[in-house]
Amino acid sequence: MTRTPLLPLELGDARIWIKAECLQQGGSFKLRGAMNRLLLLSEAERARGVVAFSSGNHAQGVAIAAKRLGIAATIVMPADAPAVKRDATLAAGARIVPYDRATESREEIGARIAREQGSALVPSFDDVDVIEGQGSAGIEIAEQLGASPDTVLVPCGGGGLSAGIALALPDAQIMTVEPCGWDDMARSIAAGEPVPVIEPAPPTRCDALQTKLVSPLTLDALRDRGARGIAVTEGEIETAMAFAMRQLRIVAEPGGSVALAAVLAGKAGPISDRTVVVVSGGNVDPALYAEILAANQAAPATR
Repeated sequence: MTRTPLLPLELGDARIWIKAECLQQGGSFKLRGAMNRLLLLSEAERARGVVAFSSGNHAQGVAIAAKRLGIAATIVMPADAPAVKRDATLAAGARIVPYDRATESREEIGARIAREQGSALVPSFDDVDVIEGQGSAGIEIAEQLGASPDTVLVPCGGGGLSAGIALALPDAQIMTVEPCGWDDMARSIAAGEPVPVIEPAPPTRCDALQTKLVSPLTLDALRDRGARGIAVTEGEIETAMAFAMRQLRIVAEPGGSVALAAVLAGKAGPISDRTVVVVSGGNVDPALYAEILAANQAAPATR
């Protein structure tokens, strides 16, 4: 596991901090939760293998953790997942079972395969051990900052990372950030119960955040910590990706950039030198990345 850096970023008169989980092994924070979950399997469970479902980042985390522990891994992955994520998952030794995200349920497919193989199912966020593993990023943040942050902005799909950080940093204000139209966690926090994405969901390049219904497990952890949600547009996300490359020299995928997008767009409220922004992943298709950088050549005005 890599202890990812906490990078300083000057924005106007304020200095904030970027937790660069895009530099984690596998290109995202997902290895944290996957490794914690797999380390807790018994020898008998390891021998029967594991099954996971993911658009790519959790897939890579599980595949890498399984390879290191000598465990066979099967990943249910959407057929339209970015090639860079699919190829990396295969390179780590996992078997991929494709599915159509528009017409099929990855949860149902994963559960069926797990039953047939007698394998352990490793959810991407709806699991206590996975959430605790993701929370190690929050522990690192406090250690690196030398104190508990005032605010942490976290990209949110199912909420495993944001819930884990909320549990690790009980004194911090947690802000979940999602793409517009996919902000089911924000609406679920406001409603006090899981609220699904409104269909038809709008197109988004944030493949890592296309969770249509959050888990009561992650929702309860965030509500108990008084978290609030923010939504950002596709344009704001692309601006943040380009900004991350030019100002921080890091590659951030669309889903990994949403928290930075919220700050740059002025949606996060007051910021301070104890504000932390998580860039959660950097697994982006090279052609798409080049297209976004070319279309966003001007750096956004800093606050």
